[in-house]
Amino acid sequence: MIHKHLAKRAGLHWDLRLEMDDVLKSWVLRKEPPAVTSVKRLAIEVEDHDIDYLYFEGEIPDGFYGAGTVEIWDRGTYVLKKRGENTIVFFLDGERLRGTYVLRRVEGRRWLFFRIS
Repeated sequence: MIHKHLAKRAGLHWDLRLEMDDVLKSWVLRKEPPAVTSVKRLAIEVEDHDIDYLYFEGEIPDGFYGAGTVEIWDRGTYVLKKRGENTIVFFLDGERLRGTYVLRRVEGRRWLFFRIS
């Protein structure tokens, strides 16, 4: 799942969410997720979200974390190819994005998100 999120405080960004360990592991991307292999995006790891959040669309009211408009930008399935402390490789089969993607930790909560095929 990728949410397009226009937050009142953080501005426009995309939230990448992968269902793992009975939660949605989540990363924030400031730019549109890459559809081609030549583009890399910085992805900031954020707190896990409940599985129920997977299909959420709508308004988060003022006074709540992430206040603003949330829409589903892409949805689909993924097949995990590799998962280590600093690298996650998966095949993404979404409505917009399809291919093998990598999340590679740069430092702390900072990761690179990119397509390799």
